[in-house]
Amino acid sequence: MKQNDRLLCLLEARAGRDRRALCRAISEFQKNFQRPDTRREFDLSDPLALRKALPARQSDHDVRNTVSGMQKFLGEDLDFRERKKCQEEQSREWSLQQRREWEDARAEQKCAEDLYTQTRLQFDETAKQLQNLQSATQKAVCAAVKDFNRTQALESAERKKQEKKQEQEDNLAEISHLLRGDLLSENPRQAASSFGPHRVVPDRWKGMSQEQLEQIRLAQKQQVQEKLRLQEEERQRDLDWDRRRVQGARAMLLLERQQQRQQRHLRRALDSSNLSLAQKQHLQRKSMNELYRNQPTEEYFAQFNTRSR
Repeated sequence: MKQNDRLLCLLEARAGRDRRALCRAISEFQKNFQRPDTRREFDLSDPLALRKALPARQSDHDVRNTVSGMQKFLGEDLDFRERKKCQEEQSREWSLQQRREWEDARAEQKCAEDLYTQTRLQFDETAKQLQNLQSATQKAVCAAVKDFNRTQALESAERKKQEKKQEQEDNLAEISHLLRGDLLSENPRQAASSFGPHRVVPDRWKGMSQEQLEQIRLAQKQQVQEKLRLQEEERQRDLDWDRRRVQGARAMLLLERQQQRQQRHLRRALDSSNLSLAQKQHLQRKSMNELYRNQPTEEYFAQFNTRSR
């Protein structure tokens, strides 16, 4: 029972916190997104409406200056002083800017010339140092190469002498082995290999028997027949691919022709639709020109300033 009461109290506290958070969120939303000045009818009760309203005339190019408003007359130039002042200020700014650009260009040119002179002097000094270093390095390299070549020549002569002596000893040993071995004695068992009865030692083998030659010829004939069969299968496969390729090209050609016919049909329909729309627009423009062709005449302007009032 106590546990249920405690759980109920926790739920009520959570519900209260949720209600307060919801009210706080609604207040923030109304404060940020539902201000009075965002309402549609706010302009009817705006206390600053007169201060925000535009004057009767702002400039000579105001679109609200209609003929009946009598806010603009021929020969007036209200912006003459401001325009003249702006033109004089613009001319002065242009002159100052040109002078600044000229002075900056002269400074940059002088800086570039000084930098070029310093760079040339530095390059000349570096080239002189590199040339001296190269000369010293070449002398050192030549001396080292000369010593190395002398050492290599001595080592090569000694190595050739040892190789010649070793070659003579190897030749004597090989001659003695051949004289006592099975090669010159033509022993048929000398060709038998230790890896199996079907393998021989090439440098001791004296040739194949007639049975082995017949087996080789039979295997060669079978290989020739197998190769001919594979070539025929490849030729049939190539013919099949050629036939499929021709069929695919013919189908693509028919599809392209059908697409061209559809495009021509769609183009004709589009041209007809565009022509109909152009005619409708022409008729509408003509009717609008006939409807709104009323222009003020001299009689309209002559009726003003005819009385003393």
